[in-house]
Amino acid sequence: MIIQQLSIFLENRVGGINDATSVLSNHNINMRAFCVADGVDFGILRVIVSDVDAAVKVLQEANFRVAKTDVICLDVPNIAGALSRVLKCLAQEDVFIEYMYAFSEGDVASTVIRPTDIKSCAEILEKNRELLVSSSPLYQF
Repeated sequence: MIIQQLSIFLENRVGGINDATSVLSNHNINMRAFCVADGVDFGILRVIVSDVDAAVKVLQEANFRVAKTDVICLDVPNIAGALSRVLKCLAQEDVFIEYMYAFSEGDVASTVIRPTDIKSCAEILEKNRELLVSSSPLYQF
């Protein structure tokens, strides 16, 4: 399933991540998944939230630079080798993955993938019968 992720640009300083997460928390916006990437001058907090539009609004009002990005979120069994099977399928179809991160709960591991060609990636996963995550449970509180 193609969903939207937020990329929040943060100053590299103590408390920078907390500043952004506090804005979301203060507006009752739940972070469902996230990862942090560091750079020389700034970091990027990539996050899946319960309400994308509200999150963008409140973050921008708090002077954060934020961007929406389409990503793919898919479920795989939470067992050894399941993700490798999916990645092999994508590699055989020449899908380049810019970055990815994952989270698991019980028997299911959900993986967020940012491929260079999102439409092609989604079509390949659907063709190969991989179970894609529905956006509604991911965005719920």
